Amino acid sequence: MSTNEVRVQRVGSTLLITIDRPQARNSVNAAVATGLAAALDELEADTALRAGVLTGAKGTFSAGMDLKAALKGESPNIPGRGFGGLTEAELTKPLIAAVEGFAVGGGFELALGCDLIVAAEDAHFGLPEVKRGLIAAGGGVIRLPKRIPYHLAMEFLLTGEPVSGARAGELGLANRVTPPGETVAVALGLAEQIAHNAPLALAAVKNLVRTADGVPEADAFAVQRRVMDTLMASADVREGMTAFAERRTPEWTGK
Repeated sequence: MSTNEVRVQRVGSTLLITIDRPQARNSVNAAVATGLAAALDELEADTALRAGVLTGAKGTFSAGMDLKAALKGESPNIPGRGFGGLTEAELTKPLIAAVEGFAVGGGFELALGCDLIVAAEDAHFGLPEVKRGLIAAGGGVIRLPKRIPYHLAMEFLLTGEPVSGARAGELGLANRVTPPGETVAVALGLAEQIAHNAPLALAAVKNLVRTADGVPEADAFAVQRRVMDTLMASADVREGMTAFAERRTPEWTGK
């Protein structure tokens, strides 16, 4: 489902999702949030799709919340799904951010809501909310200290100053750093690599990483045992083992 603000394109088994408001630096208003939520629903519902790539049109990822729209009473949040319909959504399929240009404020938080980040070396990542009397409430304050060392995360959050895509790679925020204009191609390549793997196993990894966050190890292992019992009873596990023994590529069914 494409809208005027969010475009989707199927590239093999990947759904390429593009925020398309370049005149507003792809900032997020109510229409963008609704469009992103619909695109993510499409990704989740279609068994032929294995992963998603999120990017922005014309060289900018997203400048975050559309402040002009917010002042008019528009909300960039979707109930139960958070900012942009993404930051609090519990997706089962991998999502990769392809960041060109600015990913600041809520734009950075959209990237943090993805599983992998591909950044152009001249991209800009920042959380400037404190400069406007706010905090990075779309996941920045919560997620960033879990992704990079505490003191480095606090520099982002307390100064509001941005860093380049190259620096994001050095900090471990970005999985890949590319020359400008190449992030989507690299992200699609990563998505293709992911798509070779069993969809049930990919969903299980995401579920366990989310479940194990902040809970005692014993509880996390208890959940993992239940997940493994389910996986071991699946047709995909049998197919994976059979394909390995027969030295062929597995044919996943997601069952």
